[in-house]
Amino acid sequence: MAEVLGIGLSHYPPFSGTDDDMAGILRRTLADPAIPAAEKDPANWSELMRREWGTDEGRSSAAQHRAALVKGFERTRQALDDFAPDVVVIWGDDQYENFREDIIPPYAVLAYDDIDVRPWAHAADSSDMKGRANVWNEGPERSFTVRGAPDVGRYLATKLLERGVDMPYAYTRLHHPSLPHAFLNAILYLDYHRDGFDYPVLSFPINCYGRRVVSYKGFVSAFGDVRELDPPSPQPSRLFDIGAQVAEVFAESPWRVALVASSSWSHAFITDKTWRLRPDTESDRRLYDSLAHGDVDAWRSVPLPDIEDAGQQELLNWFPLLGAMKHLGRTTPTWSEFIQTEVFNSNKVFATYEP
Repeated sequence: MAEVLGIGLSHYPPFSGTDDDMAGILRRTLADPAIPAAEKDPANWSELMRREWGTDEGRSSAAQHRAALVKGFERTRQALDDFAPDVVVIWGDDQYENFREDIIPPYAVLAYDDIDVRPWAHAADSSDMKGRANVWNEGPERSFTVRGAPDVGRYLATKLLERGVDMPYAYTRLHHPSLPHAFLNAILYLDYHRDGFDYPVLSFPINCYGRRVVSYKGFVSAFGDVRELDPPSPQPSRLFDIGAQVAEVFAESPWRVALVASSSWSHAFITDKTWRLRPDTESDRRLYDSLAHGDVDAWRSVPLPDIEDAGQQELLNWFPLLGAMKHLGRTTPTWSEFIQTEVFNSNKVFATYEP
């Protein structure tokens, strides 16, 4: 039987930028005239939010947030290297990158061959990094190859279809010139120290933004900007069950497989009940406590409206990971950490499920 490693991490785009820009989403939100002045007044914020904001709009505390994230990526990268996978399968959101008006599948297997990526030249196509400096001081000419796994992609799509999962798949890119940021950022951050990343990657995008994927192009909007919504994302329970089937397929395969969930948790910029100023930490904490204690059934029972209400759309990427780990009998993570913030848009969680 093949071995499977589980990893959860964040692909938080401002982490690839400089500390000066890390609180940029909140700064833009504070300029929104539709948000009441009292809500934007630091005097009415929590102690944590005031401390992170400080006297320089989060610039100093960004270094502390970055240091915590670097440690998380170092630990998850060490688990990956110790496991030495044949392929890394990443569940991530497609944020209006390939999933656009012409086709919006609930999810897909991207059985791509090797791709030459230019992360900063392609920044206009995802991740809100267009024209911004990055922490590595790399220019638009920076390029590297992400190894693909088309054979594994064909195998996975075939086995899922045979199990009754209506599984879309693709061999070539549709709109985005390389890899959407949920996948590319995961690779960039696992290689934060630029030692190289030579593992073949199979991308498994999910339509996490559902009702907002086309109408809002899966991104930031003004609070009063009301548009006609799209059909919803796939149900969390469905994604959980698909994760279990993916684990079953790979457990019977000839490969050592790392299954990676790529996303932060509640996102402030889509959490209306906090006036889009801070994430829904209470909802995040409830799910994290269930994760840390191995109560994965609590995850499968979460309804989609609760996910949307908490701004946790991208957390849908974690549901297949939890489903996979339950199928493998590893409901409790080997290690996990919750990194809380109220200024840097989203809480971040790291987790490893080691064989």
